[in-house]
Amino acid sequence: MNKEKLIAFFKKETILCISGILAFVSAFIIPPDAGYMEYCDFKVLILLFCLMAVMGGFQQLGVFDRMANLLLARARKMRQLATTLVMLCFFSAMFVTNDVALITFVPFTIMLLERANLREKMIPIIVLQTIAANLGSMLTPVGNPQNLFLYTISGMGMGEFFAITLPYVGVSYFFLYVLCYLQGRTPLQTEKQEPKRQWTSHDKGFLVALGLLFILCLLAVFHLAPHQVVLVVILVWFIFFQKGILKDLDYNLLLTFIFFFILIGNLGRISAVRNTLQELLLGREVIVSFLASQFISNVPAAVLLSEFTDSYASLIAGVNIGGLGTLIASMASLISYKYYAQAEGARKGKYMIHFTIWNIIFAVVLLAVNYFLPYLPEVPLGHLPDFPFI
Repeated sequence: MNKEKLIAFFKKETILCISGILAFVSAFIIPPDAGYMEYCDFKVLILLFCLMAVMGGFQQLGVFDRMANLLLARARKMRQLATTLVMLCFFSAMFVTNDVALITFVPFTIMLLERANLREKMIPIIVLQTIAANLGSMLTPVGNPQNLFLYTISGMGMGEFFAITLPYVGVSYFFLYVLCYLQGRTPLQTEKQEPKRQWTSHDKGFLVALGLLFILCLLAVFHLAPHQVVLVVILVWFIFFQKGILKDLDYNLLLTFIFFFILIGNLGRISAVRNTLQELLLGREVIVSFLASQFISNVPAAVLLSEFTDSYASLIAGVNIGGLGTLIASMASLISYKYYAQAEGARKGKYMIHFTIWNIIFAVVLLAVNYFLPYLPEVPLGHLPDFPFI
């Protein structure tokens, strides 16, 4: 691989490369041994793989494209169109992840606004879509990778999880709706779009099967089905019926998780580092995880900091709010930016100004919500486990 390809790969997969380098360096401090096998949470990796595969299957069938067309057919004014486009990202991200929501709906938004000659609305709507996807995904354990990880390792129930996330998501919905309403009452014509793919009886059978696989994944997430069994079922389906999906999954995300598991496992065996991070986090989990997310993204921040605190409720709130802020605070935000940057006449500087201002505003609002909550429910999970090899 030549220098140009290495630079291009680093720019595209910055978090993966950094996590790999850090894991490699940490291996010199704590040489590889049998303890390394205990670092990785294989249940998290399996569930993430299964959900990505099922979402890839739905996307290949054009499910999200059809859903968007159905809802957009009702839009008659700019505020209705903005509300539809933004709330599509907000609600779909709760179940298909923030990444998938933005990959699906941002290109559709760009195409739609270009056809309607509404390019001036592209920046505010895409910025709101990005914020909506990041905050809507906060509600459920399957909405984003950090939620799936923290929900799995904490052992909390669904009721406890919703008690943590619902206040923030409710406030987010209110402000997003207000901002969409302020987009104006300009009349518009939205042409009915034909589905990119016409469903055959064969496709409809696949759709039913994928729906059942998604339910099976949810059962595993909610501790109602063995994740090993779910993995086997998923692999059998996609190997025999949708093999192409497996080639296109984001394996770099899984590899990033593995690198961070190695890094935090090694850090946990260094007493000075472990004690310092525990003291830093004590009583400041929300703000520390929020700030950490601004520099290393909220998924790595969740994996890293979870090793040094058992205040999972605060950590869930902090890393999800932490998705707001810088462009790398949530890697999903980069998806929107890349799509917009490729659009004709893109004004990247203006986009970054709008993105930064509105992300800061939403972050301040949600941090204030955290401050004024009478209490943040904590999950009684006891003390951090001791490492027998320290």
